[in-house]
Amino acid sequence: MSIASTLSLNIQKKVGRQRLRKFFLGSIPFLILITVWHLNEVFNWLEPVFIPKVSEVWEAFFILQEDCEGFSAAIALDQSCMMSTHILSSVGRVLLASIIGLPAGIALGIFAGMSRPISKVLEPIGIFANSISGIAWIPLAIVWFGVGWMTTLFIMLNTIFWLMFFNAMMGVRSIARVYEQSVLTMGGSRWDVITNVYLPGAMPSIISGMRMSMGFGWRALIAAEMIGGDSGLGFMIFSSASEFKIEEVFLGVIIISLIFLATDRYCLIPLEKWTIHRWGLVWKPH
Repeated sequence: MSIASTLSLNIQKKVGRQRLRKFFLGSIPFLILITVWHLNEVFNWLEPVFIPKVSEVWEAFFILQEDCEGFSAAIALDQSCMMSTHILSSVGRVLLASIIGLPAGIALGIFAGMSRPISKVLEPIGIFANSISGIAWIPLAIVWFGVGWMTTLFIMLNTIFWLMFFNAMMGVRSIARVYEQSVLTMGGSRWDVITNVYLPGAMPSIISGMRMSMGFGWRALIAAEMIGGDSGLGFMIFSSASEFKIEEVFLGVIIISLIFLATDRYCLIPLEKWTIHRWGLVWKPH
């Protein structure tokens, strides 16, 4: 075996050990929570009306889904499939708001970072929109759009778009203008400047903005569904709490956490690694 192959194998083993160690350390808080939860069930520190049994939360999922007539009914958001309907409604809203809000915020943020006049026009209204919590818009959104999809979509878009806009704009502003002038001097177009200077240079800020937007977007969505939604996990949590079904409240909270953890771990973090490695901003072993 060559020296290069041996070195590569050692690096892969080290990376594997680091990932395993990171996974183990990240699992410790969850293991502690589950242990305390189970101990509460054994020693009855708090009554089940405050903290349900683990088995009751697990059973609640199947109770909410027991009348579902099959996969096709679940995909069609049939009301008999209560659990899957709430999950798919929330996920669908997040996807739609992300598809609209993220690209729009990135594009406008890049142009605002490149152009001082555009920045002077958009930055004040952006500061105004960001200064008002997404939850504060819910009463107005209900008046404007009624209870349902449009209200929750508006709240999410308002949160995602402006966070993404500011991160992209500040990322572009952090790039020295000398790089733009160098590309233009060598005969490059404005598009070349965007694709070869501003987009790569602002990528860390953009990816950071995406992770922030998704986190704050989920929070805004759940609050909007609680007050102005007719379906979704936030709606399920609120309606279950009003009926004192504490096990369904816990189930909704756990599912929300798992969905966001999965989104961050399997979508946003890989995207962050791929883009930063793609633009050569960090060293990557081969």
